[in-house]
Amino acid sequence: MTIRWTSFESPLGQLLLTADDSGALTSLSVPGQKGGRTVQPEWRHDPGPFRVAGEQLAAYFAGELKEFQLEFHTSGTEFRERVWSALDSVPYGATTTYGEIAARIGASRAAVRAVGGAIGANPLLVVRPCHRVIGADGSLTGYAGGLDRKVQLLTLEDALDSSSQSSRSDSSN
Repeated sequence: MTIRWTSFESPLGQLLLTADDSGALTSLSVPGQKGGRTVQPEWRHDPGPFRVAGEQLAAYFAGELKEFQLEFHTSGTEFRERVWSALDSVPYGATTTYGEIAARIGASRAAVRAVGGAIGANPLLVVRPCHRVIGADGSLTGYAGGLDRKVQLLTLEDALDSSSQSSRSDSSN
């Protein structure tokens, strides 16, 4: 399998996007991201498969897009995939907690730490909205791309005020 990559300028810095042979997005990393990808010599620079992703990212950062419609393939344990899928259901402009994500996937309260680990390993920052997950007390906790970027994204989505008032998305979604 050939990994294709391109970069995209954004308000968060230069994003690194990767795709598989089918053109499906496999990762989106920000500069200095904890666990983020870096270009490897065997990868092929090919902006072609990323045209739609670039258009949607530009619209998102312009405040014109609220939901990404992109094909992507991620690879993780069954648990991580369930957590990542739950992230996809957190709507634009809303926040949720680690405990609510655990409940959505049928995990116990004791699994909250594991949920946090899975969220931290999310390979699709921005597109898969892990930035919308906050602490149970409303605090802005952990973000692989850095808390300053989490604040930027939540501010863009006008979710920062609602998160500080402990208004979160309905956990039954």
